[in-house]
Amino acid sequence: MEKIDIKSLNLNELQDEMKEIGDKPFRGKQIYQWLHVRLVENFSDMTNISRELQEKLDARYHLTALKPVEVQISKIDGTSKYLFKLEDGNVIESVLMKYKHGNSVCISSQVGCRMGCRFCASTIGGLERSLTASEMLDQIYRIQSDSGERVSNVVVMGTGEPLDNYDNLLKFIHLLSDENGLNISQRNITVSTCGIVPKIRELADENLQITLALSLHASNDEKRKALMPIAFKYTLKEVLDACRYYFAKTGRRITFEYSLVGGVNDTDRDAKELIALIKDINCHVNLIPVNPIKERDFVQSQKKVIENFKNKLEKNGINVTIRREMGRDIDGACGQLRKSFADRAEKKGEEK
Repeated sequence: MEKIDIKSLNLNELQDEMKEIGDKPFRGKQIYQWLHVRLVENFSDMTNISRELQEKLDARYHLTALKPVEVQISKIDGTSKYLFKLEDGNVIESVLMKYKHGNSVCISSQVGCRMGCRFCASTIGGLERSLTASEMLDQIYRIQSDSGERVSNVVVMGTGEPLDNYDNLLKFIHLLSDENGLNISQRNITVSTCGIVPKIRELADENLQITLALSLHASNDEKRKALMPIAFKYTLKEVLDACRYYFAKTGRRITFEYSLVGGVNDTDRDAKELIALIKDINCHVNLIPVNPIKERDFVQSQKKVIENFKNKLEKNGINVTIRREMGRDIDGACGQLRKSFADRAEKKGEEK
């Protein structure tokens, strides 16, 4: 019999499971706190339950506990990038960023990605599989345990397209924000998407208070198609209408992620078109100097071009920031550490 993923169960489900195995429901709450507050990695660490119950749990349930394979720490800003190994041998990456307002963790939602965005290392090699809710949670749990510091903000913006893993994403959000667990406010959770329109609308109807971040990256359909294959399926009008719907249903301001690629989407005309596109939307624009990757020939926009782009948006009443570059002296860009790990493994294989 396949074991049940215990860390992906909510409190009610876990209490029902205790009844199922002939134990008292209050044990469910004890176990839940061991998993989601004390962040234990083994059933044997649950010291206030009997050895008999520990053995019963071990026989029936699977307890996800990610193993760090590599940790890179930036000498510039203290950003830590983690490479975790999953039980099936796949690897995923997560990032801990330390700010004055608290610690933020960026997690992966899939092993690889099938969206194919041209400036992103995550998509090279395609999609292996989606992560379970417990594998998403445990990235945060292991980082919090390793750093010894509380995580206050979570962004689902690492490898993968979160809305392509919709059911596990929802389960993850509810567990992460549960008052019986880490209790991270939904307002401190951001989910990034390249723009899967039906799922944006479905998410809007879930009655959540998370922030939606849309990877926009272009001011017209043609440029967006050149950068993001998803643009062949959904036009900018369809994507932005879905964003308007999200705001109307949740009251949560939309974040637009805009990666500035030198000479591609950073011109005065691009800025003018972008203003016309989003000026009626309650939004915040996050300008991202693109992280160059060796598999692509994209270059970062010049600093004065970035500032000029920002100023144009601000003069038209659009709230905008330039993302602070974190971890540039390590494999900081999305998917880079995982890709370099895979390249090294392949090279070792060839040398044998």
